[in-house]
Amino acid sequence: MTRTNKVLVIGATGHVGGQVVSQLAAGGTAVRALARKPEAAAFPAGVEVAPGDLTAPETLIPALDGVDAVYLTWPMLSADKAIQVVEVIAAHARRLVLLSSGAVRDDLEEQSNPIGKAHAAVEKPIRESGLEWTFLRPYGFATNTLEWAPQIRAGNVVRGAYGAASMTLLHEADIAAVAVRALTTDAHIGARYELTGPAPLSRIEQVAAIGAALGRPLVWEELTREQARQQMDWLPAEFADFVLDGLAAMVDTPGQPTSTVQEVTGSPARGYAQWAADHAADFA
Repeated sequence: MTRTNKVLVIGATGHVGGQVVSQLAAGGTAVRALARKPEAAAFPAGVEVAPGDLTAPETLIPALDGVDAVYLTWPMLSADKAIQVVEVIAAHARRLVLLSSGAVRDDLEEQSNPIGKAHAAVEKPIRESGLEWTFLRPYGFATNTLEWAPQIRAGNVVRGAYGAASMTLLHEADIAAVAVRALTTDAHIGARYELTGPAPLSRIEQVAAIGAALGRPLVWEELTREQARQQMDWLPAEFADFVLDGLAAMVDTPGQPTSTVQEVTGSPARGYAQWAADHAADFA
């Protein structure tokens, strides 16, 4: 087995990246966390912090010094800088684990949806780089439900569309656990892992689980598609429509769980109720 001496985590201040940093450090792997504002970042003791910005790929070079493996979250909808970033990483490290998306379809030459297209555009230069790579393709992040936090802090009603849509949301700690195995062991090179939580849960049931974690009942109030779309003004229109189309499809065809988390880590994926309990303070 090839030893991984040091890992650079790009996206270290995000939900998944933060867990990758914590789990690597807890396991005794040397970690360097990239941050655009290192002075404002907080990480476990012993974690190095290095400045860097994906929009300026040359700033990654000092952070990559002495690094064997890189974890990458690509935070932008555009992949314009991906080729340059991958070239810089490939010149210094041997392994790259990418947080991609379950929307990517390997059977399509041209991706049929904007989210899959954006992530496939980042995957392509990695496949062609000569790096040892692993792609993590989650189908749904439990942290996406933090969008309900302002409503829950303001009262006991959560408003949204397609409350009956059922999905297999992932705890960020489970995504990170898979990433850590891929970063530190050789068994996952070239894998494209489809990741899910353990069981489908409707949006109405998700809200109820948050209420249970908070110790107060929460009620779902159904909105029309257009009402929900108006609330998604933080997303480009084509992305908002894709998200809503996905929710509509999951009303009749719930997301199906995979066993990948357990197969890779040896532990079953955490359920949404566990995630809600872990994040109760975020909704209070």
